[in-house]
Amino acid sequence: MDANESQSDPSTPLSGELVRHGTGVNSNRAFPTNSYPSSLDPFVLFEQFYIDPDTGFPMHPHRGFEIVSYMLDGGMDHEDSLGVSNTASEGDAMRITTGRGIRHSEFPADGRGCTGLQLWVNLPRAEKDVEPDYVDATADQLPTEERDGATVTTVVGDGSPIDLLTPMEYLDVVVTDSWTWSMPDGWAGFLYGIEGEGTVDGAAFAGGDVLPVTDARPVELQTDGTLRVVVISGRPHGEPIRQRGPFVL
Repeated sequence: MDANESQSDPSTPLSGELVRHGTGVNSNRAFPTNSYPSSLDPFVLFEQFYIDPDTGFPMHPHRGFEIVSYMLDGGMDHEDSLGVSNTASEGDAMRITTGRGIRHSEFPADGRGCTGLQLWVNLPRAEKDVEPDYVDATADQLPTEERDGATVTTVVGDGSPIDLLTPMEYLDVVVTDSWTWSMPDGWAGFLYGIEGEGTVDGAAFAGGDVLPVTDARPVELQTDGTLRVVVISGRPHGEPIRQRGPFVL
């Protein structure tokens, strides 16, 4: 697939789209989808995956981007061509820099299914051929704090051991009343609903919904119960994103 460079800027949230991978894994994809048929520079794609006990991703190649996997439930076994073997459990995160090329596998751990979020971040042209790399962090290594009406865990950003070659921030946010998010000028980002329901800038928002944001305006989240979202933003590269299956050229 060649990601469409023209990016719409919807003013209301969109529903994610069901994607079934060839290995039998189901995902709710935030973008690119029929509703939002483009990447969101610097982000290539984002989805919530559901891996049943008898499915997974056998050893396969990647290159040209970075991967952030963040576990929501269960555990996922990771092995790669760097010799790394790790099991990520609920609240743990992994970052893979595929660079010039890496192979890895992903399977549910301990004979039970797992759910998580996976983000692909483009590498700028000058970094496409860097050496592949891997780092992980357990849930207790990711800083969590109360911040203006929400509980915020930093998956990528200040205080997290997970960093990327693209300046970015990745927050897991639990809102119980209201909370306002904004990102640096010149960045692009999105919100994705994990569970619960509420509103984003007055529009209904629930688990599986996504709101791309391409300007640095404040975005207000409100709920009468609990709304859990991830909010992710980064500095665009200003370069075309050309995805060919597991490669980003």
